[in-house]
Amino acid sequence: MDIAASGHAAALWVGLHVFLLLILSTLVVRLRQKHKVALGDEGIPELARAIRAFGNASEYVPAGLAAIILLAMVGAPPLAIHVVGLILFAGRLVHAVGLSNSGGASIPRAVGMICTWLAYLFSAVALLFYAIA
Repeated sequence: MDIAASGHAAALWVGLHVFLLLILSTLVVRLRQKHKVALGDEGIPELARAIRAFGNASEYVPAGLAAIILLAMVGAPPLAIHVVGLILFAGRLVHAVGLSNSGGASIPRAVGMICTWLAYLFSAVALLFYAIA
């Protein structure tokens, strides 16, 4: 297997996820400046949702990126890395949009979590396969 191609696939998805985190963080900073809030959300629902959208992505993205990087390191096919990266990215993006628009339960939030879990599941199975193969 071409490790370089796997590394390039991983680099694409790591880069995109880092940009997603940067964008979500920037949204929080802008809302903090707009509402003149230095710490917490001061009960401003829009700010609370932005903080949670960034926080939730910060909780789920690192493990997904670790899986993507490890898949590249063990020489998983680029397609497998692209599948994990795309499903995780789509899930985190849809979840962030859903959470930013509504603090309650929503279809985008549910779809985002399902995609995230599918990316986790696929990567976990692939990593275990490479661990014992």
